[in-house]
Amino acid sequence: MTDTKQNMIFVCSDSVGETAEAVAQATIRQFDAKQIVIKRIGNIQHEDDIHSLMEEVFKSGGMVGYTLVQPELREMMKAEAIRLGVRAVDIMGPMMQAFMDTFHDSPNRKPGLLHQMDDAYFRRVEAIEFAVKYDDGRDTKGLMQAHVVLIGVSRTSKTPLSIFLAHKGIKVANLPIVPEVKPPDELYKVPGSKIVGLTMDAEHILKIRTERLKTLGLPNNAKYASLQRIVEELEYAENLMKQLGCRSIDVTNKAIEETAGIITNNM
Repeated sequence: MTDTKQNMIFVCSDSVGETAEAVAQATIRQFDAKQIVIKRIGNIQHEDDIHSLMEEVFKSGGMVGYTLVQPELREMMKAEAIRLGVRAVDIMGPMMQAFMDTFHDSPNRKPGLLHQMDDAYFRRVEAIEFAVKYDDGRDTKGLMQAHVVLIGVSRTSKTPLSIFLAHKGIKVANLPIVPEVKPPDELYKVPGSKIVGLTMDAEHILKIRTERLKTLGLPNNAKYASLQRIVEELEYAENLMKQLGCRSIDVTNKAIEETAGIITNNM
């Protein structure tokens, strides 16, 4: 791969294409690829749509991943891939076929069921609104209403983890732990089983905080980004977590998805 060439991955669907894009993004992360461009094309309804798409893929020298629930569209995609010599990956088809063969059932063949506005959808929306409202300890009443309460020192990924869990319909409130600030009374009323303490290697936090200060245009010699201060904060947080009787997770070098999996598996 040269520095100037952009390698194209097309993802297409008869719905919004989010599933195909997520798979493509997960694949890219396994490689040291620098010049990869993902182009998402959704709402494919006709064979002509596939014909024009595959011509574009062919001209770009790229590949395509697709989630098409209509069998005739999948067959057209396969035929066009063979005709043009384009690499095409059927992301959903094999799983659907395995389900049919194993459980002797037939699919609804309705695009977009992942995003239908059912009870689960509205739970996700409610959970996201909850996470935003009770982020960073801005309203401690949320601690009593949350399914999960995240605590930890600054820059331990409390907010992004809260939003990620909210997309799974889990109501999360998070609270920063600062030695000079007494934890709110509400925190001590929350069962320890609902509280998750996030911790991280002090050197790792130092790097994150130093970069944060650079982004804000502030000097990196602030107390906030000193190793001694970070160690003090972590020790204080650890003692508080023991006092609360909650579990703690070391999130050093962990992806948000991995930490979220640990939390949900123990709910």
